[in-house]
Amino acid sequence: MKIIMLGAPGAGKGTQAKMIAEKYQIPHVSTGDIFRANIKGQTPLGMEAKKYMDEGKLVPDELTVKILLDRVAQDDCKNGYVLDGFPRTIPQAEVLTEALDKMGDKIDYAIDVAVPDENIVNRMSGRRACVTCGATYHIVHIPPKVENICDKCGSELILRDDDKPETVLNRLKIYHEQTQPLIDYYTGKGVLKTVDGTKDMNDVFADIVGILG
Repeated sequence: MKIIMLGAPGAGKGTQAKMIAEKYQIPHVSTGDIFRANIKGQTPLGMEAKKYMDEGKLVPDELTVKILLDRVAQDDCKNGYVLDGFPRTIPQAEVLTEALDKMGDKIDYAIDVAVPDENIVNRMSGRRACVTCGATYHIVHIPPKVENICDKCGSELILRDDDKPETVLNRLKIYHEQTQPLIDYYTGKGVLKTVDGTKDMNDVFADIVGILG
């Protein structure tokens, strides 16, 4: 079972990807994690990617797909995987489809965790992060015991720049321009399934399990 997770930043697709991976005993493959692992391991692909990253450039799609295919070719992925954070654009999706085709493989499900922009802005602007240990909270859903103080280490909690409403709106704009078209792309492939991401996290997961069986 090969699954792609789609959804705007803050829609909760990463959380759902981890839950799917755990239930179905398949790896949660996050592109960020793969890049870090390849760079840390100083693999040829990792070193090539690092060159672009050090120059502040985006890693080209072909190289990203190479690194991704290298990961999904490993033994633990033989029963499937959940892709989180890739593809983000139509060209990336096309390169991935082509590469999987050559391997006689394909994506089984593209799951879109749909959440209106307004909900995402409210959700993300309520996030708080610890400046010291990195623990995360939410002022409504996971509040700290003492306001603006980390339960774990007692340091101050902050609203990260990434989670400020103006930044979130900008990220959503980029998402709608670049990633939203993937919904049409995977609809055309007959593999898109949409779930209502405004529900409770466990209810969203139940809906996904209903789709995956």
